[in-house]
Amino acid sequence: MVEVLTGTDRSAGISYNELLDMDSRSVPDLLKQDAPLPPGSTKVSVHKYISKEYHDLEVERLWKRVWQLACHEDDIPNVGDTHVYDIAELSYLIIRTAKDQVKAFPNSCLHRGRALLDTSKQGLRALRCPFHGWSWNLDGSLKEVPCQWDFPDVNEEDYALPDVQTGHWGGFIFINPDPNAEPLEAFLGDIDDHFQSLPFERRYKAVHVAKRLPCNWKVAQEAFMESYHVVATHPTLLRSLGDANSKYDVFGNLSRAISAKDVPSPHIHSDETGEPFEDATVYSRHKHALTGHVYERLEEGRVKVTHPNGKTGIFDDRANYIEGEVKSADPQICNWFGGKVVQGMEADTPLPIGAVPIEEARRISADTAREGMRAVLGDEVDNVSDAELLDTLYYSVFPNISPWGCFNPIFYRFRPDGNNPEQSIHEVMFMLPVPKGAERPAPAEVHWLELDDDYTLAPQLGMLAKVFNQDQFNLAAVQKGLHSQPKKEVIFANYQETKIRHFHQTLDQWLEDGAAD
Repeated sequence: MVEVLTGTDRSAGISYNELLDMDSRSVPDLLKQDAPLPPGSTKVSVHKYISKEYHDLEVERLWKRVWQLACHEDDIPNVGDTHVYDIAELSYLIIRTAKDQVKAFPNSCLHRGRALLDTSKQGLRALRCPFHGWSWNLDGSLKEVPCQWDFPDVNEEDYALPDVQTGHWGGFIFINPDPNAEPLEAFLGDIDDHFQSLPFERRYKAVHVAKRLPCNWKVAQEAFMESYHVVATHPTLLRSLGDANSKYDVFGNLSRAISAKDVPSPHIHSDETGEPFEDATVYSRHKHALTGHVYERLEEGRVKVTHPNGKTGIFDDRANYIEGEVKSADPQICNWFGGKVVQGMEADTPLPIGAVPIEEARRISADTAREGMRAVLGDEVDNVSDAELLDTLYYSVFPNISPWGCFNPIFYRFRPDGNNPEQSIHEVMFMLPVPKGAERPAPAEVHWLELDDDYTLAPQLGMLAKVFNQDQFNLAAVQKGLHSQPKKEVIFANYQETKIRHFHQTLDQWLEDGAAD
C-alpha cells in the first residue's frame, strides 16, 4: 500500500545521498550538494491557468521582459539564415548577420505591421515585407521603401528595425525584448557548474518534436517537474525508479530534481505483490507493483486484467470496460499496454526486484552505459560515476526550459500556443554528443504533432513516446478540472513539488511583486 503518514519527513527506503556513497566511482560534489527550498504552503489560484487576463499579464510582464530560449545556433548556421520564434502573441526574428554575429528583431514591418516572415528561412540577403515591399538589411538598417517620396517622415535612423537583446549559452540562442534587462550570464548564474559532465556545446540536436497540448503551458510544464506523479501516472516504472525518494534543490533561477535509477520505489512491498514475469517485455505483460493485478496486451486497444483471485476483465486502452468479471482497471497501465506500439520500441525484460543488491545492480547498469558511451567520449568515460550515467537528473531554468543533466540527452521547452491560455506547446529535443573527431551533424527538423496526435507518431522518441502518452492522458483532464475546482486553488507539496513551488515564487516576483523591474 502507498503510505499515508510515516511519522517522518520522507518516504521509507534508501536516500539519494546514501546511494551516492555506494557509487563505484568518485561522485561530483554538486550531486551531493543539498539546496532545498524552505518548506511552506504554496497554493496557486486556478485563474492563473484559465484566465485570459492572467495570460495577458504574462505577455506584458514576463515574455516581454525575461530571457528565453529562441533557437539553437545550428538552426541558423550560415549568414542570412533566419529563425522565426513565436511566444504567445509575440513573434521575433533571429538572424545570423555574420559568421560570429546573431541579431534579433521584432517580426513586424514598420509600415503596416505585417509579419516580415511567416516561417524560418535560409540564406536571405534582406528582409522584405511581402505586403508592400519595404525592406531592411540583415543588420536591421532600412534598405528600401517603394515610393519613399510619399513618406516624408520616414528616414533611415528612425525606421531601422529595433534590436532585441540576444545571448548565448550551451549552443543555444536566447533573446530578451527588454532593452534594460540584466545580461544573460547574470540571469543564468552558475548554470555551467551543473553541466560539466557533458556541456551542451559538445552536443547537437538529434531529435526535435513539438506537440500541441490542450492545457495551459504551466499545467504542461508542471507535469514534468516532479517524480511525485510516477506512482499513479507511470506505475510501470515503479520497480526501477526511486520516485518518492527523489532529491530536489534550487539555485537562483534554476531548480533541480534527481531520481535514482535501478532502485525500487519505496511504495513497493514486493512480498505482497510478487516479482515481475521473467519472460515479459515492457509491452506484453505486467504485474502491477502495488496491487499484484496482471495486465496483458491482447492487441492494440485490448488489455486483459487478471486479479490475484483469478477473476478477469477486458478493457480498451482508456480503461473502458468491455467484458468480464473485473469491471475496473488502471487507466495508465491500460494506456501503456493497449496503446500504439511502434516497431523497434521493444525493450529487454525487467530485472526482478532484489535479484542482486542495489549497489551491484547500479554498477552493472553503469558499466553497460559506459561501454555505450565509449565510442563517443573515449576513455574519459571510465572516470564517470554511476550516478551521472544512470540517474534521472532534470533541471528547470526559469521560465520554461528543462535541460536534463549529466549524459541524459532530453531537453524540454514549454510555450503558450498563441493567445489561448488553455493551449500550449511541448517541445522535446534530444541533445546527443558529437563524436570526437567527427563533423557536427545537421540539426533535426521539427516534427510537429497536433492536439489529437499520439506521441508514437514520432517514433524517434522511442519508449518516451509511451511515457508521454501517459502524461498527456492527464493534461486535458487537469485543464477541465481546474474550471470546477471547488477550492479555486491548487496546493503543492513542501518537498516533492519543490520545483513547481520555486517556479511560482519566481513567476509571482515577475508578475505581481514587481521585483523584476
